[in-house]
Amino acid sequence: EVGLRRTAAATRPLATTTTGRGARGVRETASAVLPLSPRRGKRSAPLLSRRTILLKAAKDEDQQQQQEKEDKSGNIKQLLGMKDASVEKEDKWKVRLQLMKPVTWVPLIWGVACGAAASGAYTWNIENIAKALLCMTMSGPLLTGYTQVINDYYDREIDAINEPYRPIPSGLISETEAVIQFVLLLAGGLGVAYVLDLWAGHDQPVIFYEAIFGSFISYIYSAPPLKLKQEGWVGSYALGASYIALPWWAGQLLFGNNLTWDVALLTVLYSLAGLGIAIVNDFKSIEGDRELGLKSLPVEFGIDTAKWITVGTIDLTQLAVAAYVYQGLGERWYSIAIQLLLIPQVFFQFKYFIPDPVKNDVKYQGAAQPFLVLGILMTGLAVGHHNQILAGL
Repeated sequence: EVGLRRTAAATRPLATTTTGRGARGVRETASAVLPLSPRRGKRSAPLLSRRTILLKAAKDEDQQQQQEKEDKSGNIKQLLGMKDASVEKEDKWKVRLQLMKPVTWVPLIWGVACGAAASGAYTWNIENIAKALLCMTMSGPLLTGYTQVINDYYDREIDAINEPYRPIPSGLISETEAVIQFVLLLAGGLGVAYVLDLWAGHDQPVIFYEAIFGSFISYIYSAPPLKLKQEGWVGSYALGASYIALPWWAGQLLFGNNLTWDVALLTVLYSLAGLGIAIVNDFKSIEGDRELGLKSLPVEFGIDTAKWITVGTIDLTQLAVAAYVYQGLGERWYSIAIQLLLIPQVFFQFKYFIPDPVKNDVKYQGAAQPFLVLGILMTGLAVGHHNQILAGL
């Protein structure tokens, strides 16, 4: 009995202390006295570690996928010659292709198709398809490639500020290599132009003469002492005409050899829309142009004024062409189609370009230009249909 009482007395303070501290005290006392459950002790820490590992692995995988997307996008932009391209030591052919800016070939290739349609004499057969493809190669990869390489060569100091990823300022290709490349492209373009004249049976090498004229415009646009791109309106219009009028003329001369003065003037008028497109390209270079004293329209008039000049030239030109197609050619439905294709262009101008022409220039061009080039095709089809009527076909 004495032993039992002593045991009870010894345990009473512990119970009192535990009760006085409440539930927390009970848990702390229990954890101090009772052994840790082997099952719980083994599972709690590993569960936390496994969850952390899984989260980290998922995060690393997301980062890796994002990096792969950025690398892939950068490589594509590099090959197409677009801004924000990656600067990587790639195979030399990729660097040379980037220097030629393939993304700029599309309007020229399309212009050849429009000229072929305007001839009213294009028929779908193997020979005509081969002619068209060769003419597109002359206008796009060869002569437009020449234009882009010579422009990069003479703009290497500006590009070091505005577009340092370009091949020459980034050191991916030497200046001597660039000179050799644009000389070879020029020679190839002129040679193909002469072959096209022979193939078409022309008495005079009119496509060859046109190729010489366009190459000369490209040279004085980029090279001193004239360097037309420094002259604001003149330079932008020269570039716009090269992108719309010249490939149209080549396509129409190749298949119909029936380019008339009124159609030639129509394409020159349409080149005012090309002037607007050329001004869009100047907004991204405004910082470097201002620093080096180049008189681009955004530098001369400021961003706010230049953006309205841009959309004005693009929209008013197409309305004027639609009026000529309706009144001058009597092609009412083609005129209506040109006007309808102007509506989405105006929508994208107010959605992207007007709010921020510097930030949204690429978005605007990607969204609006397909409708512009479709309008050019409608004009070519209208001229072709008119020529067929005149020929009694």
